Amino acid sequence: MSYKTVHRRPTMLKTPPQETLGAKLAKCHPMLTLLTEKVLPWHCTTMRPFMKEILASRKEISSVILEESGEWWRAMLVSTGQEGYIPSNYVAKDTLEAEEWFFKGVSRKDAERQLLAPGNRVGSYMIRDSETTKGSYSLSVRDSDVQSGDTVKHYKIRTLDNGGFYISPRNTFSTLQELVSHYKKQGDGLCQTLTNPCLSPKPEKPWEKDAWEIPRSSLKLDKRLGAGQFGEVWMATYNKHTKVAVKTMKPGSMSVEAFMAEANLMKSLQHDKLVRLHAVVTKEEPIYIITEYMEKGSLLDFLKSDEGNRVQLPKLIDFSAQTAEGMAYIEQRNYIHRDLRAANILVNKALVCKIADFGLARIIEDNEYTAREGAKFPIKWTAPEAINYGSFTIKSDVWSFGILLTEIISYGRTPYPGMTNPEVIRSLEKGYRMQRLDSCPTELYEIMLECWKNKPEDRPTFDYLQSVLEDFYTATESQYQQQP
Repeated sequence: MSYKTVHRRPTMLKTPPQETLGAKLAKCHPMLTLLTEKVLPWHCTTMRPFMKEILASRKEISSVILEESGEWWRAMLVSTGQEGYIPSNYVAKDTLEAEEWFFKGVSRKDAERQLLAPGNRVGSYMIRDSETTKGSYSLSVRDSDVQSGDTVKHYKIRTLDNGGFYISPRNTFSTLQELVSHYKKQGDGLCQTLTNPCLSPKPEKPWEKDAWEIPRSSLKLDKRLGAGQFGEVWMATYNKHTKVAVKTMKPGSMSVEAFMAEANLMKSLQHDKLVRLHAVVTKEEPIYIITEYMEKGSLLDFLKSDEGNRVQLPKLIDFSAQTAEGMAYIEQRNYIHRDLRAANILVNKALVCKIADFGLARIIEDNEYTAREGAKFPIKWTAPEAINYGSFTIKSDVWSFGILLTEIISYGRTPYPGMTNPEVIRSLEKGYRMQRLDSCPTELYEIMLECWKNKPEDRPTFDYLQSVLEDFYTATESQYQQQP
């Protein structure tokens, strides 16, 4: 069986292990075909080279996999016999997974997000694994109408006893490839004739080996993006080839030892909806924190921008659901954010939201930030028990999430408008809660009120919030279109 590269929900790869290549062809996996995105070659400190032909080529390259070694696979080029390492997320079996339109493991919600992302158009489509029926598939198609605007329609692909496929019983196909070919020629009952496969996210390039504490000289600060509670944020270039974001921490704002302990934990938290921490500079101040670069900046700034102001309610709900998904992961890992608000959510060019600055609030040594009377303390986002007793838990993060929802639905309005911090504290003690905006659906406001329950244990989990927000528009309607 041959293999081919796919660009499907890629993950950051660790560096290959320092091992010699001893695997024999008799133990090999079958033939592979690699079709790669052109990328810069990586520094190699292993016993064998990376396969630069593969990493630098846009054509198909046949290889034999010698060993699947975690996230890096050892392989041999058929043409030259050269052995080396290749990132596993540049490889896929030359079967269904090799098709541009097949998105393995993509959920219904992520299918909608990807199809509605910039670059796709009406008729863009994907086939994905069914979430409800194991071994079955679903077709997702981008549609548009005057009333709803751009939407995504989903169709169940049913299987025949003989192994064939159909959406409508009047048209059956031996393979999914034949099914796609048919509906590209004519809609035949679908909402649209299929046009182009959904654009795929490019694989993330593996971060370099041992590049955790990196030299300050390896970074070129290109453009100051803004200043926050902890310091400045820059767009930068690492080693002349990788675009990153750099947060420069104000000197004296934290202990290097405390930061490194927290940073090592933060680095272990890896999820699609969390900003990825790449490296640090701590040998001298100011401390640098190097993360993935998010093109649209903070969610707060995006919502206030002309582009953000044009975002419709369904996308605002989706921003909320994405944030809840990231926080559900933090919840599952028994971690706490402590400073959840729109300014600490970042947005990329595909309008994917990722949570940033998780854990930093705990190690800041600035009394203006850590004391509740301090000018920088985010009173309006903080749960009463955290304000009064310093009790920060995942449930105080849930309270903050409710406040974040008001920021999203109001396109970045500061919470409790017209009220000072002391007024907010006194009002909360009397049971006051922010009123519902006219633009806020009643169902969303009810979610906010759940987040603002006085007793922390009465507030919902992020896992629950994610499920409710992801299904905000689908709870009362059929998940799938009727067969054509």
